[in-house]
Amino acid sequence: MKHGRCYVYDLYYHIVWCVKYRHKILVDDIKDDFIDIITNICKNNNYELVEINTDKDHVHILLGLSPQDSIPVVMKTLKGVSARLLNQKHKNELSKLLYGGHIWSPSYYIATASDNVMDNIKEYIINQGNEDLKKG
Repeated sequence: MKHGRCYVYDLYYHIVWCVKYRHKILVDDIKDDFIDIITNICKNNNYELVEINTDKDHVHILLGLSPQDSIPVVMKTLKGVSARLLNQKHKNELSKLLYGGHIWSPSYYIATASDNVMDNIKEYIINQGNEDLKKG
């Protein structure tokens, strides 16, 4: 539990978004750089990054926010800054697959995560991209 001046809160969100056209670009150095970028964005904006992983064409994040954080602003920050920085660093690779510098699909999924499902969501995110678990 965290607290503000006159309130106590425990707000966690499971967030998912896709690469534009579902191209499988989140691999190797691009994936590693993306995770580093998101980690830095979260530190700079006081978002609590609980878990993050990708599965080549989409992103899963478990994020703790404060009541003052606006979901649309958080999403614009995460997607906008990460797209800009990935385009700067991996322009040659990304320009072959994506048009006009657009990395992310404009949509996203977001759901609240309560204490009784947090461990399940963390495990689900950690296992993203694990082909062996998908076959089982």
